[in-house]
Amino acid sequence: MAERERIRPFMSPSEIIAFLRETPGYFLTNNERDVSQSDFKCRILPWTTLRVAPYRDDTGYFAFEITGGASVHVDLLAKQINPFEKLRLVRQRMPNTLIQTVCRGRNLFGYRPYPDNVQEIVVSLFARYVDVWRIYDFLNYVPNLEVVGRAVQKAGKLLMPCICFSTGIGHTDEFYVNKVQEILDTFGDDIILGIKNHSALGSPRRIASLVQALRARFPNLVLAYHGHNTDGNDLGRMVAAVENGVKIVEVADHGFGGMFSQAPALSLIQTLHDYGYKAPGLKIQPIVDASDLLRRERRYYERFETPFRGFDPTVKRHRLTGGAASMAFEQAEKLGLLERIHEVFSELMDVNKELGNFWSVTPGSQILWTTAVSNVLHGRYEQPSDDLKNLLLGRYGPFPFYDPQEWIFEKVLEHKRRDGKKWYQILADEAGVQRLPDVDVEEKRRELEERLGRPVDDEALCLYLQFPKDALDYFRFEETFGKTWLLPPQVWYRRGGFQDGEKILIPDEQGKTHQIDIVSTMKKEGVVETSLLVDFHFQTYAVPVGNVDKA
Repeated sequence: MAERERIRPFMSPSEIIAFLRETPGYFLTNNERDVSQSDFKCRILPWTTLRVAPYRDDTGYFAFEITGGASVHVDLLAKQINPFEKLRLVRQRMPNTLIQTVCRGRNLFGYRPYPDNVQEIVVSLFARYVDVWRIYDFLNYVPNLEVVGRAVQKAGKLLMPCICFSTGIGHTDEFYVNKVQEILDTFGDDIILGIKNHSALGSPRRIASLVQALRARFPNLVLAYHGHNTDGNDLGRMVAAVENGVKIVEVADHGFGGMFSQAPALSLIQTLHDYGYKAPGLKIQPIVDASDLLRRERRYYERFETPFRGFDPTVKRHRLTGGAASMAFEQAEKLGLLERIHEVFSELMDVNKELGNFWSVTPGSQILWTTAVSNVLHGRYEQPSDDLKNLLLGRYGPFPFYDPQEWIFEKVLEHKRRDGKKWYQILADEAGVQRLPDVDVEEKRRELEERLGRPVDDEALCLYLQFPKDALDYFRFEETFGKTWLLPPQVWYRRGGFQDGEKILIPDEQGKTHQIDIVSTMKKEGVVETSLLVDFHFQTYAVPVGNVDKA
């Protein structure tokens, strides 16, 4: 492939943007991170990612999104891999492709706001590996993007601020055009502007209208489209987006995603080919080869897919994001609400309207969903969460279109108050976005080192600053069991245990083969003891479990 036919990681943001402006055609971003999050609960293992990496690198994608969103937290929580190590491995296997992340602005990769200095530290360390930063705020409140966005630009990386898109009252082309102007006033013109259609909303015509309005006002602005295929219609929206001037669209491998996550790359390519559009430098055969491999891998992740499969055109009403939509039925089942799921969805639609018709994307989507479920279980706004209280207090930012009615403020803000304050007094005294005090980083470093009993590097500290408990648990787990990410999914997700004498062969990151021989497994009350030979070195592990007879 000729050098001029594709964008490469050594190019500066201005060079990349110039290339996109000057090169006819459209570009694709492969979003495994969202496929994993929306369709497989963030449980796609590095083994699978790295096996298919050479094909993806050879394809000629604009970028590969592999980190961000919930993945950073779940990689730690589920003991899958250190998020920084995953980035290093992907960079080694995909040297010709930009690495992309999605970041929740002031909320980083978490669910609540972080202090400014934590935001700056996280960006500076992740920017060692991440080339493209797709950032958004669930209220489209641009000040919540400033610290992260400026840190990205300071690091010399490509900034992609997004407008979250929805439909209904207030969601006009004029509103979004004005919001983009606010973004440009904040960050300048040397950006890519993302359209984040997180809930698969709107028709192809609606997306076409939005893109036309943006292109008319900002003709030199490079646009990208991120959508979900929850309703089965995102191919149509992406075609409309490209026809009207969007330069980058995000896709999935046809062998892996395509339902609650992104629509399949090859289907889009085939359709756009008939419309006369081409993706410069893109190779088709590696896309086919990648999906052939992923189809075989997919069976190992089947238990993480929602059992309630199928497209959901009712998303236009309940507006859940891809990941939330895939889990809604399962959560309802666990709460004993499956028979009342339509009641929950109906309540969710009412909550959406009552709380201002903002964008149902993390963390707003969690607030809306938990509020709807609570309302069905306990009565309307009778058991409000702290996050809902913070939303009404404006801690996340102002409501973009209209405020909730006074009776909601009263019920939520006065709930369990012991000082007798009325809701309007609470608003007057406590409302508004609050600047969080900077964290004493060195104190946190000493705290982590004391807990681990060893020195820690900046990357470990960075993860601890975001997710203290889960990062600490991960570090302790890795110290005990080593780099378990080397295990293939058929071993990592094995149920029913291993037979005595069973042999497991696995290659490491350098391709060297290692051997694990299962010597014996003994079940005791509350503990499973496993003895094994790891490269012929004897080891025994005692793992606390629940009821081992049911393991």
